[in-house]
Amino acid sequence: MKQKNIFFLVIVLLVLGTVATVLLQGGGGNVPLGKYDTFAQCLASKNLTMYGASWCSHCKAQKERFGDSFKYVPYVECTEKSDECIAKGVESYPTWIDEKGQKYVGEQELDNLAKISGCVLPAN
Repeated sequence: MKQKNIFFLVIVLLVLGTVATVLLQGGGGNVPLGKYDTFAQCLASKNLTMYGASWCSHCKAQKERFGDSFKYVPYVECTEKSDECIAKGVESYPTWIDEKGQKYVGEQELDNLAKISGCVLPAN
C-alpha cells in the first residue's frame, strides 16, 4: 500500500511539473500579438528583405523576434527560390538586403533593423 501511494505521488508531481513548465514557457519569451506589425510593415515599405532557409536555426530565431508580425516582413525562402538568392549574392542565412542592394549578414537585432531602415521600433 505504501509503494502505491509513493508511485501515485510521483505521477502527480510529474504531471504538475510538466503543466508548470508548459505554462511558464508559454508566457515567458513570446512577443505579444501584433506588437511589431507597424515596424514589419515599415520594413516592407522600405524593401528590406530577409533571405533564409527553413532549416536554418538563425533564421528561425530571427523570425521569432518578430513573433506573429513576421508575416509582414518581406521574406524569400532560398530553398524554394534558389535562383533569386543566387542572383542577389546570398551566401549565408539569414541575409537582409535593402533596396540599394546593401547586405546585412546574420541575425539582426530589431534595433539594428530600425537603424538600417529608419523605421520606428515600438518601445518595450
